[in-house]
Amino acid sequence: YQQNPKTYTIVKQLLAEGNAGELQKYFGSRMEFGTAGLRAAMGAGISHMNDLTIIQTTQGFCRYLEKNFSDLKKRGVVIGFDARAHLSSGGSSKRFARLAANTFISQGVPVYLFSDIIPTPFVPYTVTHLKLCAGIMVTASHNPKQDNGYKVYWENGAQIISPHDKGISQAIEENQEPWPQAWDDKLIDSSPLLHDPYAMVNKEYFKDIQKQCFYRNINKETNLKFVHTSVHGVGHKFVQLAFKAFDLSPPFAVPEQKDPDPDFPTVKYPNPEEGKGVLTLSFALAEKDGARIILANDPDADRLAVAEKQESGEWKVFSGNELGALLGWWIFTCWKNNSRDTRAIKDVYMLSSTVSSKILRAIALKEGFHFEETLTGFKWMGNRAKQLMDQGKAVLFAFEEAIGYMCCPAVLDKDGVSAAVITAEMASFLATRNLSLSQQLKAVYDEYGFHITKASYFICHDPKVIQQLFDNLRNFDGKNTYPKSCGRFKVSGIRDLTTGYDSSQPDQKAILPTSKSSQMITFTFANGGVATMRTSGTEPKIKYYSELCAPPGNSDVEQLKKELDELVNALEKHFFQPEKNKLQRKTE
Repeated sequence: YQQNPKTYTIVKQLLAEGNAGELQKYFGSRMEFGTAGLRAAMGAGISHMNDLTIIQTTQGFCRYLEKNFSDLKKRGVVIGFDARAHLSSGGSSKRFARLAANTFISQGVPVYLFSDIIPTPFVPYTVTHLKLCAGIMVTASHNPKQDNGYKVYWENGAQIISPHDKGISQAIEENQEPWPQAWDDKLIDSSPLLHDPYAMVNKEYFKDIQKQCFYRNINKETNLKFVHTSVHGVGHKFVQLAFKAFDLSPPFAVPEQKDPDPDFPTVKYPNPEEGKGVLTLSFALAEKDGARIILANDPDADRLAVAEKQESGEWKVFSGNELGALLGWWIFTCWKNNSRDTRAIKDVYMLSSTVSSKILRAIALKEGFHFEETLTGFKWMGNRAKQLMDQGKAVLFAFEEAIGYMCCPAVLDKDGVSAAVITAEMASFLATRNLSLSQQLKAVYDEYGFHITKASYFICHDPKVIQQLFDNLRNFDGKNTYPKSCGRFKVSGIRDLTTGYDSSQPDQKAILPTSKSSQMITFTFANGGVATMRTSGTEPKIKYYSELCAPPGNSDVEQLKKELDELVNALEKHFFQPEKNKLQRKTE
């Protein structure tokens, strides 16, 4: 029974060789459907992304939506895809998107299927704009080239949160037998239920982001030059259009990386978070064309990295926290000076995740608006933003340290396209004041207090060791006692979002939702330092995030950096114990 000759051949070959180990890997366990949807390598078997697992997942999702929406057949869903493809198994984002569309259409559900590749934020945008029941984006973002993913949005335009993941997961289990004609995706082309939102969204999205354009005259005149790279992904065309929408001259595109290529030939990992390695070609083009600023999107264009050439001739790559500080300052300043928004400052909000810098909190305290922190990930920020907006509040900005920014209320998720063009306008405005981005960042810290951050991770493939490491922290000086110090640094507070304990609350119960399935402990130190240790949902890593927040006026940055370095060294030595636990360090 072969619907996909390529995966069929792979499995037949393994059977012929009697390769039980590999077969176990392919068929031993089904991919887990979580709040991030699916993320796995493309290939044969139920542990991989392929035609069959996409059909099964979509059948489950469709049944779950039918249960939750009586008007599903009236409203419908949107489906988008990136440019990923996998020759040996025949899988590609486009093929998976068409199979998913076919599944919904077979049940009488209207599908808005993009006819071409798009940035991930276009899916949540379309859900909101057309008031649809749900959205699916087929992408693996910045993962290695063999991977793909299936990301799900709810009717509120934000990524799903629990309990939807459990409900969908169970519905997938109950709908594994492919429905008749499940494989015949040609059926959709003649169906009256198939719509293509591509032209409409390309018009409306760029109209909507212009509400964040405040200095058109400066944009027209600026002689600042920008380089843009889409790192072999989908971003090129859309960032060019965004610049046009803001009346900025188009950025120079890195020629070797501007067209989509599922092999990502010029980079080891297509992840701009990795910093300078991914930007090598951008630096070269910027030097050649005399550009001072580089804007880099990840392959599905929902993240943004920014680099700026310094007076010294060196390039500075901004961290996610530094760009978050700049964008937060800029978006608030634009709101204050230009906004026709009549809402009082007490109805203005900004959000960031609990492992991101607390710089927005410092700005909010001084300026009088609200700051809230959420759990890690944009699913939490998107859902919280929607709740606040439904209460009549203005959510101006949200960000996470993993270079994700939500600058525009029309998209309740991170969006690297609007973030790129808003950063370009900010830089153009600052240039008229003879300020660079780096100089303005220092000015933000001077005004609101320095926030120095440092994050890294250890790799650990043994879940038992990870469990033991966190158990040890919870029973540090005897049973049920957390550490009172870390080397010379005194611990002043502890929040454990695995168990729900928070020493700073009157009833010692954490306010943020807790999750027993993942590890996360935050330590506050007497010197103003904060450090969070957590496990990753998608990789075999134990991550840590640390920050030293100084009050305004303390401008000895070198001293603060030294203090944070010592705190991080103590954290690694006493809490991670890499030698004892055989942890592998992040290699730069």
